[in-house]
Amino acid sequence: KEERIVELETENAILHLKLAEYQERVGRSRREATWFYALLNGQQQWPSSAHPALVQICHLIQKLKQDVKDFRSSFLDLLSSCQAQYQEQLSNMAAAIRRAQLSTENLQACQSEILHLQLSLKEMDMRYHVEKQRRRELHNTLVELKGNIRVHCRIRPLLPLDCELDDPILQNGSDSREVAHAVDEETILVRCDRPGHPLINKTYNFERVYGPAEPQTAVFADVCPLLTSLLDGYNVCIMAYGQTGSGKSYTMLGPELPSDAHSDLGLIPRAVEEFFRLISENPSGSPKVDVSILEIYNNDIFDLLAKDSSTVVSGVKRDVVTTQDGCTEVPLLTRGAITSVLEFMELFHQGLRLRAKNPTLVHADSSRSHLIVTVTLTTATSLASTDQQPGQTLPGKRTRASERWSSAHQASPPGSVPVDPVGSRKQVWSRLQLVDLAGSECAGMSGVTGLALRETSFINRSLAALADVLGALSEHRGHIPYRNSKLTHLLQDSIGGDAKLLVILCVSPGQKHVAETLQSLGFGTRARQVKRGQARKKSPHSQIREWCLGSA
Repeated sequence: KEERIVELETENAILHLKLAEYQERVGRSRREATWFYALLNGQQQWPSSAHPALVQICHLIQKLKQDVKDFRSSFLDLLSSCQAQYQEQLSNMAAAIRRAQLSTENLQACQSEILHLQLSLKEMDMRYHVEKQRRRELHNTLVELKGNIRVHCRIRPLLPLDCELDDPILQNGSDSREVAHAVDEETILVRCDRPGHPLINKTYNFERVYGPAEPQTAVFADVCPLLTSLLDGYNVCIMAYGQTGSGKSYTMLGPELPSDAHSDLGLIPRAVEEFFRLISENPSGSPKVDVSILEIYNNDIFDLLAKDSSTVVSGVKRDVVTTQDGCTEVPLLTRGAITSVLEFMELFHQGLRLRAKNPTLVHADSSRSHLIVTVTLTTATSLASTDQQPGQTLPGKRTRASERWSSAHQASPPGSVPVDPVGSRKQVWSRLQLVDLAGSECAGMSGVTGLALRETSFINRSLAALADVLGALSEHRGHIPYRNSKLTHLLQDSIGGDAKLLVILCVSPGQKHVAETLQSLGFGTRARQVKRGQARKKSPHSQIREWCLGSA
């Protein structure tokens, strides 16, 4: 609009210049006309030959007068039009300025409201996270008071193997190949609509649900509090459960191929690393750490750190026994003393090299055994620091032994509290069990035959025995069938004892694995129903027993 005004003003100035020029020409013509009138009246004498030229000049003068008149009329019309347009543009500009001012005021008000809403949202978000953390702490406290088993669920990402076009389950089926979804941090939804099958639409609730995109660090962040409990004197057991190929070994051990990324480390190396970090922050009590690694293969226990006569680690068959006080132990189990994460990883990789593995159609590096890594912490406790007086026995039910005296293998008189030969210290023992269970299998899907089929049979039977034990515990049966399998017999103290137990369910999101996924989620649901009573901290004055264990 301003450019149009400037253009009109420029045009007006040009017209003024032309008007002045024409006025000058008109004045000159008038003077010439006066001179000609005088000439015609006889005041001037022209020759007769000049008359035609004079007539022509008069006609030209008349024409110029008419042109000036027309030009003046056009100029006045144009000037009036420009003034009208100028006033209109000014009016429009003033209205636009008023609208802009109003919009600016509204924008400022909106910005102020947005800032207020952002602050309110931030405050509500902070309050939500505080309440969420408080609710989680209260839930964990309730779980501890009830003695319930903590159950987390992790959904692995969808892999190309899950979407094979020649799979009979996916042929002529729906486009939804991913059937397991993390609704929120505590809920998982399984929805599957296959032609010829009933609609599956089920939700399951657990203490924590991890989506396919959540990294190893997110899983480990929820495990850290249990490691702190270990240093407080509680036994802790963490096990991964699920079908073959669902990501159990990745969760517990890390990637199969070596990786430089620390974010890919599994729970076992992370837990030991955090374990030593916590010890370094509180080195009191002269803590000592040792580790044992064993596998349960075809219902037989093998010590993966045992060495033969030529000091070569070869794996030796062991057995599990129940002591007189009802505890389970593995006699002659090799335990290697460690003082750092590097020493642990060296022993850990030695044991993993001996673990039974066999490729299947579902998993090219399928574990064929249950792996159990036990980290034992022994700390010296001063008798003077305890609340109980020497010679006083603990009331109530006797806890399973998890401590040992630093003195020699000597029995103490009934009702007395043995003392170290030094006279003021004893050793308190607590353990961390990290269990990578072999995956349940469907022989038809995994395509195993021969020896691998026999391995599958033993794996499924041991996992079924584990489910039976959890079912018996949840139903408060009088008899718990721990001895139906070496797995449940060995883990008896952790499953039904006083340990803090965390089960990590690993499930596949693929439609072809929906049956195994539902079975795993059902297992986790039954595990959450087990109420074992509050876990008991290992006190220096609880019942003592001596462990007969070999040393590496």
